[in-house]
Amino acid sequence: MVEGSASTEPGAELVRRLTDQGIDIVRIGYSDLIGTERGKDVLVERLPDVMEHGVAFCRAVYYTSPQADVVPVPGGLDQGLPDITIRPDLSTLVPLPWEPGVAACLGDAVDPVEGAPFPEAPREVVRATAARLAELGLTGVIGPELEYFLLEPDGTGGWRRYDDAPGNVYVAGTKGDRGSHILRTLRALRPVNLGVTMGNHEFSGGQFEINLHHGEAVDAADRAFRFKSAIKELARRDGLLATFMAKPFNDEGGSGFHAHLSCVDADGRNVFADPAGPYGLSRTAGYAIGGVLAHAPALAALLNPTINSYKRFGPDTLAPWLIDWGLDNRSAMIRVPPERGAASRFEVRLGDASANPYIGIAGLLAAAYLGIRDRVEPPPPLEGYGYDTGRSPMLPSSLPEALDALAADDALGEVLGKEFTTAYLAYKRNEVERFSQFVTDWEFREYAYHL
Repeated sequence: MVEGSASTEPGAELVRRLTDQGIDIVRIGYSDLIGTERGKDVLVERLPDVMEHGVAFCRAVYYTSPQADVVPVPGGLDQGLPDITIRPDLSTLVPLPWEPGVAACLGDAVDPVEGAPFPEAPREVVRATAARLAELGLTGVIGPELEYFLLEPDGTGGWRRYDDAPGNVYVAGTKGDRGSHILRTLRALRPVNLGVTMGNHEFSGGQFEINLHHGEAVDAADRAFRFKSAIKELARRDGLLATFMAKPFNDEGGSGFHAHLSCVDADGRNVFADPAGPYGLSRTAGYAIGGVLAHAPALAALLNPTINSYKRFGPDTLAPWLIDWGLDNRSAMIRVPPERGAASRFEVRLGDASANPYIGIAGLLAAAYLGIRDRVEPPPPLEGYGYDTGRSPMLPSSLPEALDALAADDALGEVLGKEFTTAYLAYKRNEVERFSQFVTDWEFREYAYHL
């Protein structure tokens, strides 16, 4: 963090202090609907004005597709592409070690006229959802785990897996990482206050995982969002491509976004712990598990947000396929790790790495809140290896099916917010429509020669 108390410091004093630290640019970044970082670089001497008035962006940037299409979400094109104001949250200001002279902070979106929080902004969605859980006297705690593939140029204008070799599961050192990507990344991210703890080569060639320390839900979402942006930026600086795409290759598995969830009370006590309860868990933990299971079809639309996401699912993939839970069972959608007491928690393995951390975490909080509020009892835990459709219902098998489930889940949509849910469904249904009209390489290879 920048030395001092940037969140409350007068603008002129902050400018002097940043200048003394060699900072001449402040980068204000925020998440669009799909988790892409949007932002603006501000000369440090202009910071007091930005602190007072914010910076203006076109509201439709939230609804811009990866191919730069402006998706017709209500409030964008139909209103003449109005502005939104982004105000810097200077409590998140931190120097970027890989970009000397630059300090970065997150921004919050507000209505430019009324100054009210913009309800479709992903950071506001998780903040508002955490507030609903707080109505029950609880604070959600999240521990994010994110996997990604690192790619290198293949010499033909495309990309191949970095340092690709079979069998380098959970190895460390140059055996699966000839360029010491993990070591350099951990060292680069240590001073940026993302709570990075450890990393390793994952199951597939060129695949890595870095763990983040658990924290209060909004903070965890902030750090996961900034982590993904930083990983991609560091890779670009090395001439590589880091992708959090759910399943980028046919011959390998996908990348997950696993989230460990617990709740604490006003005294910081983990309310999921109960030595006398079933499996050492409290009734509250059971209700939270029940809520996530009950709303799993709708959660898939948030935690598996792309057409590609559903190619990661399936039997024997160690990615979920069914709506179930188990005790230290990685074939279940929800896994309860063996630790108890203050470490009591459950791991939701539903998400893939392409999920927007803000939206995915907001969805989990909303489902847990509903489960606890409504006292939703979970079914018995899975025993043995999962993927038996005779024992548990299946998750949605496509993005359209998941979007329909989200649209039908009135309770979850109400907690997430009507404005956000409407915008998200419109954006994602446009994505489905665009894909349905696109001729893929598979279609050409399958049909062109023979038909």
